Amino acid sequence: QVQLVESGGGLVQAGGSLRLSCAASGRAFSTYAMGWFRQAPGKERDFVAAISWTGGTTYYADSVKGRFTISRDNAKNTVFLQMNSLKPEDTAVYYCAADQFAIPDKDRIPDITSWGQGTQVTVSS
Repeated sequence: QVQLVESGGGLVQAGGSLRLSCAASGRAFSTYAMGWFRQAPGKERDFVAAISWTGGTTYYADSVKGRFTISRDNAKNTVFLQMNSLKPEDTAVYYCAADQFAIPDKDRIPDITSWGQGTQVTVSS
């Protein structure tokens, strides 16, 4: 199992940008598809973005398409989430996830066993 540690969260004004990082340790990073999820207070955990094992294919929730970009550096065991044009509704705890068997999306949430501890993103209006 891979261990995940997120960083890069913080407080930003609407329209601003943040870059989240997720560093992985443990088993071979390149054998995991990676994803970002978020959870706002009182709401379920929701899919944000995912990237395939080699980084060749990316997936986005409609709410972030065109504003967020997921990428990975397999040499550095790290996945990134560049977030631009942030909105107050993007406020949430953001979690990194690793999935060895499929692209991590909302349907995979019950089966994902590798999660980071989360990083808070707060967007003020």
